[in-house]
Amino acid sequence: MTGIRLTAPAPGWSIDADVVVVGSGVAGLTTALRCAAAGLSTVVVTKARLDDGSTRWAQGGVAAALGEGDTPEQHLDDTLVAGAGLCDEAAVRTLVTEGPDAVRRLIGTGAHFDTADDGSIALGREGGHHRRRIAHAGGDATGAEISRALVEAVREAALHTVENALVLDLLTDAEGRTAGITLHVMGEGQHDGVGAVNAPAVVLATGGMGQVFSATTNPSVATGDGVALALRAGAEVSDLEFVQFHPTVLFLGADSEGQQPLVSEAVRGEGAHLVDAHGTRFMVGQHELAELAPRDIVAKGITRQMQLHGTEHMYLDARHFGAEMWERHFPTILAACRAHGIDPVTEPIPVAPAAHHASGGVRTDLRGRTTVPGLYACGEVACTGVHGANRLASNSLLEGLVFAERIAADIVAERPRAGAAVESAPVPSPLLPPEARTTIQRIMTRGAGVVRSADSLARAADELEDLHRSAFLNAGAAEPKVAVPGVEAWEVTNLLLVSRVLVAAAREREETRGCHWREDRPERDDEHWRRHLVVRLSPDRTLVLRRTDTEAFGPVDGAGAADCAATSTTHPTPEEP
Repeated sequence: MTGIRLTAPAPGWSIDADVVVVGSGVAGLTTALRCAAAGLSTVVVTKARLDDGSTRWAQGGVAAALGEGDTPEQHLDDTLVAGAGLCDEAAVRTLVTEGPDAVRRLIGTGAHFDTADDGSIALGREGGHHRRRIAHAGGDATGAEISRALVEAVREAALHTVENALVLDLLTDAEGRTAGITLHVMGEGQHDGVGAVNAPAVVLATGGMGQVFSATTNPSVATGDGVALALRAGAEVSDLEFVQFHPTVLFLGADSEGQQPLVSEAVRGEGAHLVDAHGTRFMVGQHELAELAPRDIVAKGITRQMQLHGTEHMYLDARHFGAEMWERHFPTILAACRAHGIDPVTEPIPVAPAAHHASGGVRTDLRGRTTVPGLYACGEVACTGVHGANRLASNSLLEGLVFAERIAADIVAERPRAGAAVESAPVPSPLLPPEARTTIQRIMTRGAGVVRSADSLARAADELEDLHRSAFLNAGAAEPKVAVPGVEAWEVTNLLLVSRVLVAAAREREETRGCHWREDRPERDDEHWRRHLVVRLSPDRTLVLRRTDTEAFGPVDGAGAADCAATSTTHPTPEEP
């Protein structure tokens, strides 16, 4: 344990439970429903409303070997190829073999997927998949349908939910086991201000961290809170350098910031073409699947063309679909484009890559357990080893389903118990002012975006450390300009921590692999880098990096010391205590 905590008031209220699940996407709600069904007292904490996370924005669908002639083995092969040699094969095999039944159980929960004329599930195709295996709902509204079904099930089960609540830090007992969380409720419902949920099992399902970049497909709540909490709690994180930039995000202008509209990969799956301003297809010949290559390859292809032509975007041309197909298969995308003055029925769509999905996160085993006893992680906040260096399209919702069920099964079997939470001389983290958020996003976009180099990452690291150092200098000043504890200050402090870890890992990995593109190290180096980088935060706020021996994760017990091949440490700033 690090002893590091966000600066916050002491909890003024508390709830007791067997399990607290933080997050209300597919991973969080599936875990909560399974735990509650087994008789465990379960509390769901979510940052906004129950249906406000990343799940409801998912357009493409759920990948699973459900179609005739498809097999889990073929799904495994496609996932391993997309992961660029860094997938943990045991984790992938778990995903693809348990996935089809997990989807069927989701349907049993009430989710309605689109069907073919014969009543079977209609399956689409996306990048990196050699078969049609993407189950979708409402054409391009799969996430919204899954979210609807799970939220309804949670309400029918009368689960205790706490909405509009930002998780702060992990509580532990005298032996270092998980004992619950602290959280801040934003003036809604029966609880207000900082409180605690006392529980011996905590499941992080907080989603991604896309808001570390200026432009992202992630909602505004995706500020890396779960990863930051885990780091402060002493847990290991892995593969944070592998941030997938979705190739086809609606381009709204070079200065556009925040959440950007996604143009689903399923559009390319149905035959849309990527073209330059002259209408020339540029992915043909770059990969056997052309526009349907894995996302990292397509994002790089678009970026190269932008650099070649000196432009800020390329185009996605699906005019040949016609109005009826657009309205039937992609009504959400059609409406989003038209809302921004673009009609894809009659003109190509301007697109550019934007931050989309974190392949890395809090390191777990196949039961979702982290290196902190009693703390679990699931969904985008977790790093199970499934995605490797690049997530295969539509594997994320499936990962949330499969590993949520595994976590619930482990909690039910173990029935964890913890002593009373103890607070031994916490070390408060000085908070950054809310306006630092934009500064961090611009630093990360310039230095650690789609294209990276030693120079760009070094500049980003220096600028982030300046922010980090200034917070400590300010806190120690005679008349400090104190950032008021609150949601915006806590979020930006979390963003800074996860940004520091991402940049440190990206600097360490001196190769190009998957969605980590080092223009100064353009080749993949399996001999030295077919390894995972694992990072933890030490009590003096030093970031400690180590490299695993193989692409397999190894056990989480003992903080994975057995598979440590090399260790390096970033140095704390002199002003830090």
